[in-house]
Amino acid sequence: MAGTLEVVPYSEAWPLVFQALKARVEPALGAVCQRIEHVGSTSVPGLPAKPVIDIDVVIERDDQLGDAIERLAAIGYEYQGDKGVPGRYAFGSPPGPPEHHLYVCAEDNPELLRHLQFRDYLRRHPEEAAAYGKLKRRLAMENPVDRAAYGEGKTRWIERTLGLARHETLSNTTR
Repeated sequence: MAGTLEVVPYSEAWPLVFQALKARVEPALGAVCQRIEHVGSTSVPGLPAKPVIDIDVVIERDDQLGDAIERLAAIGYEYQGDKGVPGRYAFGSPPGPPEHHLYVCAEDNPELLRHLQFRDYLRRHPEEAAAYGKLKRRLAMENPVDRAAYGEGKTRWIERTLGLARHETLSNTTR
């Protein structure tokens, strides 16, 4: 059924797909790009996910966005604005596979920090990643065509996990 949410087992191919996308995007962006991060569930080994690669392109400052928009347009990406997340700019991907979401944000953007904290915490705590995977599979089964309900069902768990990640970071910096 079109539009059905699908959470699949982790694939060893996901990091390779990310690397291939990075290899296409990075040269086009040139010096405007500080780095490119693989984020989202496909970036956490062992974590079931929707088979869509999430990418954060990091620029130094928001005033470089215009340059990034032009450079990404030259390789087929379409600027879509912030989609309600201030400072995180979405781009529609070129036609064809692999399916992915690409965002551009400045180094100091809070959403970038959230993505990295969440990813890194789950990478360090596979038991948490397993619990999150179980929740995602259950929510996808309960809400097979309702992406909003699926997302809302994860919110509380994600916020709790981000709190644990922040606490862990603070604990490590005070040692």
